[in-house]
Amino acid sequence: MTAADVRVVSEQLGREARDVVGIAARCACGNPTVVSTKPRLSNGTPFPTFYYLTHPAATAEMSRLEAGQVMVEMNQRLADGAEVRAQYAAAHEAFLADRTAFGEVPEIDGISAGGMPTRVKCLHALAGHALAAGEGVNPLGDEALRRSAWSPERCECVDPGAALREEGSAA
Repeated sequence: MTAADVRVVSEQLGREARDVVGIAARCACGNPTVVSTKPRLSNGTPFPTFYYLTHPAATAEMSRLEAGQVMVEMNQRLADGAEVRAQYAAAHEAFLADRTAFGEVPEIDGISAGGMPTRVKCLHALAGHALAAGEGVNPLGDEALRRSAWSPERCECVDPGAALREEGSAA
């Protein structure tokens, strides 16, 4: 992670990025798409969402899917399907293991993000986890990405080269 990455994430969020420990996934142009965040913020607040989706086009698309009732469908699939429940539970455990590597926070022990392992409540969190962990780890995050009009394979950044140009000129 570079200073340019932190600047880009701050611009994406519209506020200063805080307690970022790494870039977990990148856009095709190299800009950050998902950050990893400390499980306890500097101000002491527990932060269960270890993988945080920051890319504006990706977040907008997850919001569109949520507004389109995709989570309702996914929750029904969880209720009806033992296999998807087992895969989702495994995704939850993988998420917890990743986060625990950066510290244990008793207040959020056993709590991951996005509603895992029993429900779907935030596609942003599930997509962020899927992008960071890779395909096949989070089945519902993978599905949200497949259903999305956004793709990490195609850059939709406002100025895809800005971070790279800034980093190069600072070197």
